[in-house]
Amino acid sequence: MRRSEIRDHLLETALRLFNQHGYHATGIDLIIAEAGVAKTTLYRHFETKEDLILAALERRDEEDRNAMRAFVEQHASDPAKRLLTTFDFLEASVRDKQFRGCMFVSAAGEHKDTVNPVFRAAVMHKRLTIAYFEELAHAARFAEPKRIANEINLLHEGAMAVAQMTRIAEPVQQAKRMAGHLLAAEERSPSARGGDAGQRTQAS
Repeated sequence: MRRSEIRDHLLETALRLFNQHGYHATGIDLIIAEAGVAKTTLYRHFETKEDLILAALERRDEEDRNAMRAFVEQHASDPAKRLLTTFDFLEASVRDKQFRGCMFVSAAGEHKDTVNPVFRAAVMHKRLTIAYFEELAHAARFAEPKRIANEINLLHEGAMAVAQMTRIAEPVQQAKRMAGHLLAAEERSPSARGGDAGQRTQAS
């Protein structure tokens, strides 16, 4: 394999093992055994285990956010409905047989110091996700897009945590219904609804 292919293979192997076993419990020896490479090869690409974790989280962050955006754009055109469609993406994620909960929450939980680079990488992922929700809320002309984005994120996080414990998708479906009620009660600007500032969203 080429150098870039080896690096990708190591990252995918590490992500799978971190998801299955956690970050502290997954040792370098297990990663190289599963990847089928020499230890020197791994350290040629990643000087420390922390470097590997950070690269893996960066990879997962980019993949997850791009996948959510693509899914949402494919399944909804109205920005308010796109906010609700993010829950459909989440539902598909928790239905995946590899789902073990949020890898970023796990990373923050295992690296509790708030100045730890791994903790900060996990926080950045959450901030970027909220920024996407805020982008959709802005596009939908909601009066308080930042607050709405944070509330949508809170429903996402709660649903994912319950789904991790129950291993069923119903918590995500319930969270989507709650989000629908939340959005339906929110004020939108006149241009969002064709001229009536007092109209509410009909998100469902």
